[in-house]
Amino acid sequence: MSTLLVSSKGQIVLPAELRRRLGMGAGARVEVLEESDGLRLRVVRSVATADIGQLAGMVKAPTRHVPRRLTEFDPAALLKRPLRGKP
Repeated sequence: MSTLLVSSKGQIVLPAELRRRLGMGAGARVEVLEESDGLRLRVVRSVATADIGQLAGMVKAPTRHVPRRLTEFDPAALLKRPLRGKP
């Protein structure tokens, strides 16, 4: 267990080994929860957002890389196809 020193500005410094182990870099957010027996610190992990436009084309249908429309997709037809390498 580490002991932290509070500066005159109310700042604390987390040991480098702890920051590395938790994957905390500059700008990382920490939530402080007050509990009956003290404080609890929790790393706030944000979920990266993605622009839906950047995801286009990531998945291609198994039709020789020809783009398909959603209206052309028939899940029942996939059940009728033989598995690759099977007669």
